[in-house]
Amino acid sequence: MAGDDGATPLIQAEGLGKTYPPRDRRGTGFRAVAGIDFHVNRGEAFGFLGPNGAGKSSTMRMLGCVSPATEGTLRILGMDPARDGRKIRARLGVVPQDDVLDPDLTVRENLTMYGLYFGLPRRVIKERTERLLEFAQLEEKAGEPLGALSGGMRRRLTIARSLINEPDILLLDEPTTGLDPQARHVLWDRLFRLKQQGVTLLLTTHYMDEAEQLCDRLVVMDKGLIADEGSPQELIRRHSTREVLELRFRIDEHEQAAEKLHDLVRPGEGERVEVLPDRVLVYTHDGETTLAAVTAARMTPITALVRRSTLEDVFLRLSGRTLTD
Repeated sequence: MAGDDGATPLIQAEGLGKTYPPRDRRGTGFRAVAGIDFHVNRGEAFGFLGPNGAGKSSTMRMLGCVSPATEGTLRILGMDPARDGRKIRARLGVVPQDDVLDPDLTVRENLTMYGLYFGLPRRVIKERTERLLEFAQLEEKAGEPLGALSGGMRRRLTIARSLINEPDILLLDEPTTGLDPQARHVLWDRLFRLKQQGVTLLLTTHYMDEAEQLCDRLVVMDKGLIADEGSPQELIRRHSTREVLELRFRIDEHEQAAEKLHDLVRPGEGERVEVLPDRVLVYTHDGETTLAAVTAARMTPITALVRRSTLEDVFLRLSGRTLTD
């Protein structure tokens, strides 16, 4: 399997699967990843999008060479994780969901100790530590204990620490979960800079805006399978309309209003209506025109919003439920 430019991908997976053994003799194993195919090219930001339990983290653990695949083939940097796991891990940077920083060390010491873990010379560690502190915007916190850092700062330190060995591939598992919007945007900026420097990024997320901001390509996962793959723009174009009209009605009017809205769409042109518990979504190529038609039909929503289609709409189309389910 070759990349889009004809070069050999950094990562190739064919029929990749992971089944966990049963907890007792009477139980059956749990198939978290059900045989998936994908490839990742050098310098690409590649994402796994899906709800909790979709198989994203299990896939990342296989890519990080800490959990063996139970089916299919996987090649990372041209090597087999089952045979060359140590060599591959030496060229990976890993940012787990939860920070695993050492609370007894200062910010700078966390970077230094991780460099020693990789067996780097002290002069190299010193130079890289100062550079990474600047990259993570933590120079002023270098001598502080971890307790002095905000959640966003801790995530930036975790990413900086993962870069001490100058990895070819950086694995990020839910990198911005729990962060406030400002901290998320700062982190996105740092990751974008890494990509500009040629680092290959692999990330899992259930945030649609994050996937749109960071990923060149992504796969949408659900129940251990890949529902579709492509760039964010390709997926939106393939599975949705240009705009979405979001309407909220009184609870006692919700179902009746949804029935009337079906008469306003043009199914042959890809338009459709999705009825959610709290609102009705009208997928349309012209939201303002559709809203005018709603008004002309003497329907009076409590709120009306016209927005562009997003990856959340793609997921709703592919799996029939929202990413937060």
